[in-house]
Amino acid sequence: MTLMPADPDTGIVFRRTDVDTSHLDRDIAEIPALWNHVSGTMLGTTLVNDHGTSVATVEHLMAALAGCGVDNAIVELNGGEVPIMDGSSAPFVFLIECAGIFEQNQVRRAIRVLKPVTVSDKGRTVTLRPAERFTLSVDIDFDSPVVAHQTCEFDEASMTFKDELCRARTFGFLHEVSALQDKGLARGGSLDNAVVVDGDRVMNEDGLRFADEFARHKALDAVGDLYLAGGRLLARYEGEKAGHEMNNRVLRALFADASAWEWCDDIQADVRAGVEASGQEEWVEERAVAMA
Repeated sequence: MTLMPADPDTGIVFRRTDVDTSHLDRDIAEIPALWNHVSGTMLGTTLVNDHGTSVATVEHLMAALAGCGVDNAIVELNGGEVPIMDGSSAPFVFLIECAGIFEQNQVRRAIRVLKPVTVSDKGRTVTLRPAERFTLSVDIDFDSPVVAHQTCEFDEASMTFKDELCRARTFGFLHEVSALQDKGLARGGSLDNAVVVDGDRVMNEDGLRFADEFARHKALDAVGDLYLAGGRLLARYEGEKAGHEMNNRVLRALFADASAWEWCDDIQADVRAGVEASGQEEWVEERAVAMA
């Protein structure tokens, strides 16, 4: 995978370099990172374009781009899935910070939620509420003594994605991982790229990175899934027992109601909180600008 700069108003676009475009429109290889291109939510979020070209497991990279304030980028991939790395966003944040971020001569735009939008299904609920900045609340409850009931709160005004969420790894249960691998799924899953729970213990030798790492990772997933809105949300996200499917459903419900949202200029300087925490304050001005 290679992250490349892009012009203003490009957004985030995935480009499959392994797809032959020699006799076809180049668009066959490009997949916009947008909510209406989500085609699957099992084991991660999958995007597909109008030609059927897809890319899977985009949520951790999308969360890193959101947390670092990157609006425009081309993501080149020579396969159909974003590298899982260690199961978190931390490797992507590190590489983005190493490369640096370019300030573009255009004011950022954000999506302001104007009224509450809720989706519910089988005990799972996600709500987006109007807010002046992005805040998040996640509530999870698993029939596991290790995970059990956990909550996570995130407020971009007082917290940074880098410090609070980006290192939280995806997780699974040993019996579920084994069953998936028997079906030919999750074949790359290991203790190197996920927290694996077996009964009343965490199998990873180094244990957890946070006491509430499970809830923090659900929050990380939500940040990535919500960035498929096409811009930063000015909203409060409340998720109860939610995951990728419900995150996409709430975006579809939001954009289905023209009175529930609007585009606006994003003038909050603290939008770059994730990059400010990395010591790159020289990139931050009093007004928010488009980044690539």
